[in-house]
Amino acid sequence: MPEDPLSDPFADAGPRWMAGRAALVTGAGQNGALPGVGYAVSRVLAAHGARVAVLDRDADAAERTVASIVAAGGEASAVVADVTSDRQCADAVAAAVDRLGGLDALVNNVASGDPAGLFDVTPERFAELMNVNLTSAWQVTRHAVPVLPRGGAIVNISSVTVGTRGPGMVYSVAKAGLENLTDGAAATLGPRGIRVNCVRVGMIWGAFAAANMPEERREPRRLSTGLRTEGTAWDVAHACLFLLSDRARWISGHTLTVDGGPPGTPPPVASPPGDRDTSHRDT
Repeated sequence: MPEDPLSDPFADAGPRWMAGRAALVTGAGQNGALPGVGYAVSRVLAAHGARVAVLDRDADAAERTVASIVAAGGEASAVVADVTSDRQCADAVAAAVDRLGGLDALVNNVASGDPAGLFDVTPERFAELMNVNLTSAWQVTRHAVPVLPRGGAIVNISSVTVGTRGPGMVYSVAKAGLENLTDGAAATLGPRGIRVNCVRVGMIWGAFAAANMPEERREPRRLSTGLRTEGTAWDVAHACLFLLSDRARWISGHTLTVDGGPPGTPPPVASPPGDRDTSHRDT
């Protein structure tokens, strides 16, 4: 029976947006005290009813994410693979389908945030960074496409460094390619009913940031956002949840930026005591 155009098609969908679906998240293992994006995405999808294949090359890290999901009442399975290997990508997708009973959603999250300059790396390192940050997503996606059903969805994880002016980094070039891959894949897979979108991540504070920069950088990063607040991996995870769910059923080929907004007007700087201009004060 056709939908009533005056009725919300999601009114009876319930609170769990991914119920009954199977999702594969790459780079989803967890290390340390702060969440990584893959970990947060896996947790959020599982909390919304998805069966999650947690892919990571570190078996212990993958099992930590799985244990966290299971402890919260969710369903998950660890898949160990190095996504720079096409053969292992194929095996990982097959393992996810076998363990989860199918595949409805894919999140390409694996990345190496190496700040290496464009011309400061060897050809070998350039190829390595491109493989991790771009080719890996293409490889996993091409093996997932044959098993994704109509209504399936893919989200690629990019970075705001794509749009940042300054010295070029191999990482940024690869992420720009990933956003272009998103556009091309959306147009290619649209006729099959598969949506492809991208989340461009801002300067969140999480496992990666904490491991690669000093604590004193946190406050300047917070003040660089329009909202003057600090984002986390959970903010990214909920953006992914939306794009993977039926709530975004008519959104494809889009890059959603999660960065706290443009800087706008800098916050006022208080003058130190005794340093105020009183030359025009009435007496």
